[in-house]
Amino acid sequence: MTEAVARLLLVLEEKDQLTIAAMEPNNLIDLHFGLGLAIRNAFELHNPDNPLLPECATSHPDDAALFIIHALWQRLQ
Repeated sequence: MTEAVARLLLVLEEKDQLTIAAMEPNNLIDLHFGLGLAIRNAFELHNPDNPLLPECATSHPDDAALFIIHALWQRLQ
């Protein structure tokens, strides 16, 4: 999980990081179709054997992506 967040911090532009950091936690779901999709694809969360899924306490790629987005948001605080 920490590595996934670190990779995101490397590729996200500063303005995007600031936007995410300023969001209310309940609004992070709004990132589902943009950032969430990119996370699902980049980290291959559709692979049921992906070691990130248990770290996210789920087997569903959408839920795992949102978990990672929340971890990113927390890191940006």
